Amino acid sequence: MIRVLVVDDQELVRAGLRGILRTEFGFDVVGEYANGSEAIAAAESLAPDVVLMDVRMPLVDGVQATRELRRREGSPPVLALTTFDDDEVLAGVLRAGAAGFVLKGVPAEDLHRAVRVVAGGGAWLDPAVTGRVLAIYRSAPPPRAGPDPALDALTSREREVLALIGQGKTNTEIAAGLFVSDGTVKTHINHLFTKLQLRDRAAAVVFAFDHDLVTPAQDGPSGRTRRSQ
Repeated sequence: MIRVLVVDDQELVRAGLRGILRTEFGFDVVGEYANGSEAIAAAESLAPDVVLMDVRMPLVDGVQATRELRRREGSPPVLALTTFDDDEVLAGVLRAGAAGFVLKGVPAEDLHRAVRVVAGGGAWLDPAVTGRVLAIYRSAPPPRAGPDPALDALTSREREVLALIGQGKTNTEIAAGLFVSDGTVKTHINHLFTKLQLRDRAAAVVFAFDHDLVTPAQDGPSGRTRRSQ
């Protein structure tokens, strides 16, 4: 069972999420809270596998709560949830350390997959979200004097793997594309995470966008979320 902590200020939304994340689908909603300040304390006592967090809440919003959670050793990953198309919020919640982002109203099966992927240590980013985040970064690129020293620390293969992570490729997809084993891909990922001081795969996606290594892609005409494991 995947233990999920639900945080949303709307009772109706919480009820809907509870109905989707039922035990027969392999989920256990261990707690429900209406603002981020409650979620911070509850995450430590309830030990969820994933925090499903609304970004717009009173007192402490999802961005602030995510940032505080990620500062704590052993904190659970955060999957952000919202109805808003607010570019700054989208960028902010990923910068704060969220492992993924889904819009309210996605099909139940997509929410199930998103929670499972994030609980397993992966990232789940909606193509529309990653596109808007990328647009923000490119509209105000950070000043750089010459080549980025962080990127210089990577081997050519590590840089290639990083770009593929940014495209939302799974380890298996990366391995198939590069004609190497899954174990080799994991080794490259571990090395580049260490060199770039990245905390998780979502941070790697953001880094790849921030350094113009990738453009966003969709899974196809359905526009379903791109997932990364």
